[in-house]
Amino acid sequence: MDWVYVGLGLVILLLAGDVLVKGAVNLALRLGIPALIVSLTIVAFGTSAPELLIAIQAVMEGASGLAVGNVVGSNTANVLLVLGVPALISTLDMRHCDTRKSYLYMIFGTLLFIGLGFTAPLVWWHGLILLAVLTAILLDQARQAQKHRARAAVADEEADEEEEEVEGADPNLPWWKIGLFLLLGLIGLPLGAELLVDGASDIARDFGVSEAAIGLSLVALGTSLPELATTVVAAIRKQADVAIGNVIGSNMFNLLAIVGITALVAPVKVDRAFLEFDFWVMLAASLVLIPFVFFKWQMGRVIGAAFVVLYLTYMLVVLV
Repeated sequence: MDWVYVGLGLVILLLAGDVLVKGAVNLALRLGIPALIVSLTIVAFGTSAPELLIAIQAVMEGASGLAVGNVVGSNTANVLLVLGVPALISTLDMRHCDTRKSYLYMIFGTLLFIGLGFTAPLVWWHGLILLAVLTAILLDQARQAQKHRARAAVADEEADEEEEEVEGADPNLPWWKIGLFLLLGLIGLPLGAELLVDGASDIARDFGVSEAAIGLSLVALGTSLPELATTVVAAIRKQADVAIGNVIGSNMFNLLAIVGITALVAPVKVDRAFLEFDFWVMLAASLVLIPFVFFKWQMGRVIGAAFVVLYLTYMLVVLV
């Protein structure tokens, strides 16, 4: 039954996160909040809600290894698997992608998280530092986006159309559906998180595998499924900027928002295994993107295959 609980928990989390994003986005737009702010905050936080609820549930139940493993494992999977699989399907053309600044933010967030990890357990002041950095990054990105759209408005007056292109936005969505989506999301997320954490913890005990290993593998892979689906679609549509932007944004939020908020709720212990191995694998996976971000290397099938093989090898090391 534990495997059923994990599977059911993942499904509920993914569905609840999706409807919560739709409800929150449309409520914000109806209330007159600019679509840009909605994209940078509500959508980003909403799509990270499953990981956040899992982390909070895990630390409250004394399973910090599961919480940290989920974040670290998700970030590693986001680079090696979430970019590797789409590259196998269709080459990601990086020539027109300019994600250098966002990528540097992600690397800074990764180094900051690793540094704070050596002072664990992570408590409220660690959380405030991580959230302060995230806030500064979001404000800078908002300023950059406003400048870009101002230039676009002068050039061809298409800024208004671009402003409304927000994930989950539906101008015809009735109020009762917005309320229903919010209700289902708010009920489903904690329910799914509890099922998944309980099931994963029991599986770890039954097989003699650590909660950290379960978080790095099973839970991390499950919570990376939305990013994988998004990047596969982006690859098929030849939208390499969407694919890599999705990964960079997700990784930043995992480290700064999820760990930051979780540390405010309860102390987050960090196992020595993370400090000695898994943190550095996550950093190495992030640094692998340097040639593609700065030198515009093409991410073809050979690279995709190499990424996937590296990820599977890492999973074997974690689980064996």
